[in-house]
Amino acid sequence: MSSLSTHILDTVSGRPAAGVSFRLFQEDAVLFEGVTDHDGRCPALREIPLERGTYRLEFEIGAYFRAGGHVLSDPPFLDVVPIVFGLGEGTHAHVPLLAAPYGYSTYRGS
Repeated sequence: MSSLSTHILDTVSGRPAAGVSFRLFQEDAVLFEGVTDHDGRCPALREIPLERGTYRLEFEIGAYFRAGGHVLSDPPFLDVVPIVFGLGEGTHAHVPLLAAPYGYSTYRGS
């Protein structure tokens, strides 16, 4: 089995993004729903055993920035950020998200 972790950073404030709701999918099935902690992480995600395959993380980034007092366009330019990635057998993948109201980036972390 494999494992997964994520870390969300708010590039506007330069701090971890606490309170971001997100979901993990495999195809259309929701495997996990969580919210980031004070450090922009969700340790419980790492406990979900995952098989080799393709997965999708969806981050509710629009709601996070609205809750933080940012005025967003209507509709927001970025509301839900999806990241589709592949996971091998017996590996750990770390999927960081660096987010702002008008852009984001990700990479395979360690």
